[in-house]
Amino acid sequence: LAAQAETSSPPQEWSFDHEAPGTPPKEFSIGTLFDGRPAGDWQILATVRAKSLPHVLAQLMAKGAEHAYKVILLKEVIASDLNLAVSFLPIQGKADMGGGLIWRAYDDRNYYLTRANPLEQNIRVYRVVNGVRHMLGNFNQTIDVKQWHTLRVTHQDCRVKIFYDDKQVFDLCDKTFQTGMTGLWTKSDAVTYFDDLHLQHVK
Repeated sequence: LAAQAETSSPPQEWSFDHEAPGTPPKEFSIGTLFDGRPAGDWQILATVRAKSLPHVLAQLMAKGAEHAYKVILLKEVIASDLNLAVSFLPIQGKADMGGGLIWRAYDDRNYYLTRANPLEQNIRVYRVVNGVRHMLGNFNQTIDVKQWHTLRVTHQDCRVKIFYDDKQVFDLCDKTFQTGMTGLWTKSDAVTYFDDLHLQHVK
């Protein structure tokens, strides 16, 4: 741990608590769906259910086709090797539920993704190329919809490790994307709250 601390930059954190409810977070950019509409209704929300009060970042669009990926990206933060984490709370969804983390994104069509889905009771990791997902791994996991959970990714060179509630669920290598933006993701009709996004650059 000491060695890692020496080679890592201080983490950047987004708690969303100092931004105005009802608006998208200022440092983020909402992607577009294939039909040109915004990829989700992403906005700051004041709620007593926040992981860290008073605000969350919520994806509130409760409808969407099977492959409607709701994407929001940090505009000007580029990261290669990183330690990235977020807390999420599944709110609703009949076709899909939950959400995930995006990293090394070239744009809103090309990125790595890990997501947790309470309806399927699994966690998966993908590379998304030109808007098409290619699964790199599946892990079956009981996901309680009544509480907050954490997804965390570490990526160094090609080595990807993914943790769910501090339990490692993936350890793999992929060389598709070298660097890029980070962000958040939901799919189809999933409504999800996110809080306490952390990004640490690892040298």
